[in-house]
Amino acid sequence: MKAGFDPTAPDLHLGHTVLINKLRHFQELGHRVLFLIGDFTGMIGDPTGKNATRPPLSREQIEVNSRTYQEQVFKILDPDKTEVCFNSTWMESLGAAGMIRLAAQHTVARMLERDDFGRRFRGNQSIAIHEFLYPLCQGYDSVAMRADVELGGTDQKFNLLVGRELQKHAGQSPQVVLMMPLLEGLDGVNKMSKSLGNYVGIAESAQEIFGKLMSISDDLMWRYFELLSFRPAQEIALFRQQIGEGRNPRDVKVLLAQEIVERFHDRRAADNALIDFEARFRQGGLPENMPEVTLVCAGDSMPVGNILKQAGLTGSTSESIRMIEQGGVRLDGDKVSDRAMSLSKGVTVVLQVGKRKFARVHLA
Repeated sequence: MKAGFDPTAPDLHLGHTVLINKLRHFQELGHRVLFLIGDFTGMIGDPTGKNATRPPLSREQIEVNSRTYQEQVFKILDPDKTEVCFNSTWMESLGAAGMIRLAAQHTVARMLERDDFGRRFRGNQSIAIHEFLYPLCQGYDSVAMRADVELGGTDQKFNLLVGRELQKHAGQSPQVVLMMPLLEGLDGVNKMSKSLGNYVGIAESAQEIFGKLMSISDDLMWRYFELLSFRPAQEIALFRQQIGEGRNPRDVKVLLAQEIVERFHDRRAADNALIDFEARFRQGGLPENMPEVTLVCAGDSMPVGNILKQAGLTGSTSESIRMIEQGGVRLDGDKVSDRAMSLSKGVTVVLQVGKRKFARVHLA
């Protein structure tokens, strides 16, 4: 059983763990996992979902990132049931002649059936020749490894199926393909990605992981429970019911944040992260009873300045901006310093202006 990860960034994040957690489940059922680091394909750059040619990474960048992947993956996988592989092992020995033979096993027409390639072709956007090689190289990994099962994200469907086709050409039984959903990032819109800054790294500090998870919207929280939590489905359903009956979503979000922190640190770190978060949250002496305000968000987000005005915490957006610039605005206990900051639809936060004005605001 194989799963491949291109080391295009130095850290694994929670989006990666959706797939890695499933690998761990297979290990617990007695399977051996081949964790493939795409040190060769990483230099090409996976064009999946891209609207423009992705610049290849240098060998030096790939090597640095590969080392951190190996250090981090065993926070989840059982090292005794894992074999770490590098696809440069067979791709570099394939040579130019081998690459030509590999390219002869697929057509341009089939490549253009892939959504992102087809979209770029119809839009007269450039597609570099090396991008066509990426699905072939990923597929050839399955041939070289004689994979019986390959796991990947739903965005990898085309590449995974190319692997099946190349295995048939090589006289092998085509691999079974198992696809996992993609995890949205902290913005709740795009898939989690370090390049978009909407990620939670598994090597980050307990406080950072906890704080980031507490920042997600109440709606997005359920997606994170679905894809990241190890709690029984019945327990998560009970949480939904309790919130529908009036329980504060923040209390349930705390349980999720603690679970994830404990997984990548330990229980003490999770408890301390909660204590630290609540200490920061209470700075300025939050009142036990404060106004509850629901604002209708026209788009996917709303500027903090507008929120402060509509929540009745300031008299105008210009006053909101002035208060932010003077350091007089806090969001969940943390000082707001960016006047252009926006909050995503679905989020619930506590806003404070000065020493006496507070409101718990929900963006609907």
